[in-house]
Amino acid sequence: MSLIVGNWKMNLNPHDASVLVHRLNEKIEAKEGTEIVLCAPFIDLYPLSKEINHKKFKLGAQNLHPNDHGAFTGEISGAMLKGLVQYSLVGHSERRAMGETDVFIAKKVAAALRNDITPVLCVGELLDDRHHNLTKKVIVDQLTTNLSQLTAEDISKIVIAYEPVWAIGAGTPATPEQIAPQIRTIRSTVEELYGEEAANVRVIYGASVAGEFVKTIMNIEGVEGLLPGGASLNYEEFAKIVSAVQELD
Repeated sequence: MSLIVGNWKMNLNPHDASVLVHRLNEKIEAKEGTEIVLCAPFIDLYPLSKEINHKKFKLGAQNLHPNDHGAFTGEISGAMLKGLVQYSLVGHSERRAMGETDVFIAKKVAAALRNDITPVLCVGELLDDRHHNLTKKVIVDQLTTNLSQLTAEDISKIVIAYEPVWAIGAGTPATPEQIAPQIRTIRSTVEELYGEEAANVRVIYGASVAGEFVKTIMNIEGVEGLLPGGASLNYEEFAKIVSAVQELD
């Protein structure tokens, strides 16, 4: 099943979120074989849960705290999101840039699963890493630590998103020649850590995803979905992405 995860980032108040969802509902058809997730800001999640077409869309959080409760003013926990969202982004490059460590992210991955939320774990290299031929090392190191609190059984319940940080917001995604080796690295690393069956983990791509690039990216072996950012805020562009994926399913 193809997975499309739209990341709205820090945009849209509840009213604007409602308008966007209404337009998406008009533009997008539900189709077996394609799963669509909308990762909205925390303030939008509850009202959206009351109005979205659950046959077409699932809700996702953009972040969660590793603890279920406690004195963490301003934070939102997996326990608070349980039953409200089905997915949550974890370890997005923008969160890593704010100082989140791999050990902290590992706790978040475990917290998501503990609360029946599918974590979409984001991994990927900076431009400087690529220039110094460290891409594979960065991805292996991130995965090794980020997945360290999981069992082999847990691995089948997560999604891994490869997002080369240098391509985010660049207007064009990485090329298939740049993406394919990293997808193989992700799958081989997970297999080495958790066994042959774990290599079936869902892997998606994110960074400058647009409708015109969908088929090129989805035809890369091992890519099972997409993580659009800015494009998910444009209902026509997001609908185009969804439609292009559905044509391939």
